[in-house]
Amino acid sequence: MKIGNPEVGSIIRLLNLNCLYFKKMANNRREFIRKGTSIAALSVLGINSASPEAIGKSLMTDGLQGKAANPKKYIQDAGIKMCFAYFGGIDAERRKIEFGKQLNVLGAVGGINPRMAGLQNVNPWDFEAVSAVKNAWDKAGLNLEVVEGPPSLSEKTKLGLKGRDEEISNFITLMKNLSKVGVNIICYNWMPVISWARTTTDRPGRGGALVTAFDYEDIKDKGLTDYGEVTKESLWKNLEYFLKAVVPEAEKAGVKLAMHPDDPQVDSIRGISRIMTNVDAFKRMADIYPSPNNGLTMCQGNFSLMGADIPTVVKYFGKRGLIHFVHFRNVRGGKMNFVETFHDEGQIDMHAAMRAYIDIGFKGPLRPDHVPTMAGDSNERPGYSAIGSLYAAGYIRGLIEAIKKS
Repeated sequence: MKIGNPEVGSIIRLLNLNCLYFKKMANNRREFIRKGTSIAALSVLGINSASPEAIGKSLMTDGLQGKAANPKKYIQDAGIKMCFAYFGGIDAERRKIEFGKQLNVLGAVGGINPRMAGLQNVNPWDFEAVSAVKNAWDKAGLNLEVVEGPPSLSEKTKLGLKGRDEEISNFITLMKNLSKVGVNIICYNWMPVISWARTTTDRPGRGGALVTAFDYEDIKDKGLTDYGEVTKESLWKNLEYFLKAVVPEAEKAGVKLAMHPDDPQVDSIRGISRIMTNVDAFKRMADIYPSPNNGLTMCQGNFSLMGADIPTVVKYFGKRGLIHFVHFRNVRGGKMNFVETFHDEGQIDMHAAMRAYIDIGFKGPLRPDHVPTMAGDSNERPGYSAIGSLYAAGYIRGLIEAIKKS
């Protein structure tokens, strides 16, 4: 190759120009080698028809800044509405509320208790009560995302007793008033008389943390309640009556009904049957009145105890738009005998579970559920301690970010 060759001169000018560029990079040797290799590749490939100044400028801008200088903006929690449960109300949960605000976990899940807002002799489904409770949460710096354990839904409706039509009417009024203040999710269950049940609420877990547990052997011989035997057929019949009356009104109000699984999912407790105990039951419920407003609370601990694969269930109902609320928790055992665990030590693949929520594009409210009570915290409300909730929130947030950025 002749020295006078214009292509050689072009390459020399290019190298001189880029020497200046590399001096500006604080003599970073690794970067020098990488960029030097890039230049050599350009000349070998014959990409020297452009002016050296143009190529050098491209390296100075694209090479130095590149994608790293303009990363795709990450939305915290991938748009999922992170919440804590505050079933004790605002005054009793001040410490946890402050923790939530410091963590930027700004969603609240709770009930509608007029006394929480300083009201007496007011029905909880009335607009005055609903509005006052919502405003109380706003003043506390949180947004009420979900009403869990709604008023005006009890034994009369679930057991088909006298007065259920009035109760259902009050429930419809509640939905309309919640919609007016911007709360559009109600988490409810179909467990009459005996709801959430545990046989132990202070079992020592990892490092002495206190966890909740259930063993059917401890309650199997307990007698019937005052309601006697309640059959599955009657519970299904009453649920159908409720859904056909309520779901059309939920559609009008823009409120989403999120059925929670029976917890635990045993066949019956003290003669009271349980029906929301497997995945097929939720499919049947959805078929009673097909509607995007007739959905479920994906309490993954319960579905795991049913023997279900969590990602499969999430994708099945999620693709149908029926997961309105998530209880993100972990367990170990089966429906007859189980213990609730820290999020990182149970039987559920939590990474795979979270990936499933992200894959379906879930953007609704999600809260940690039934956390252990850790050292220095009160076990007054088992499963909802403040410190345990902090650990769970950090774990969940880390999962989301790792999945979204991978």
